[in-house]
Amino acid sequence: MKKIILFVSVLLFFFTSIASAHGPVRQKAEEKITINAPAEKVWALIKDFGDMSWHPDIFNTTITGGNTKGAVRVLTLKDGGTITEELKKYDDKKMSYAYKITEMSSSKTITHAGAEEKVPALPVNDYAASIELADKGGKTEVIWKAGYYRAYMNNNPPEEMNEEAANTAVKAVLETGLLNLKKLAEK
Repeated sequence: MKKIILFVSVLLFFFTSIASAHGPVRQKAEEKITINAPAEKVWALIKDFGDMSWHPDIFNTTITGGNTKGAVRVLTLKDGGTITEELKKYDDKKMSYAYKITEMSSSKTITHAGAEEKVPALPVNDYAASIELADKGGKTEVIWKAGYYRAYMNNNPPEEMNEEAANTAVKAVLETGLLNLKKLAEK
């Protein structure tokens, strides 16, 4: 009987521990824009994985590998930070590609829970995204999707690396890029 009570107690402790644990939850962002230009014209502006000149927050891009799977681009941001991304999928006919962040510089260091924490240039972890175009009869719909976790992977994140910070930053990146792409394509 004592063994059964002990076993049940251990099980209850185990299940309550799981229920009260709160780690990061995968976040998703999706931004769409309709551009008054043919899809081929819009695709010509973004199809080169190594050219992010259409995004106003990117100062410079270097690339190895072109538009082939496994290509790596390093984005230098206007504020000097860097983000390294790997091309995961590229389809010229479907006018789409997918990529993943593999490395980032930190924008600053903070003290949180008694430890020094580096805040990444984009406050996310395990970020993967895709961008695709759809021809809408002389107009183009551009869809940019991203999936990611907040930057701080432990419980009780600092505000610089929580879900709100991650969502706000990703939304800003996608919106800023798409609005500038629209401006460039509609010239």
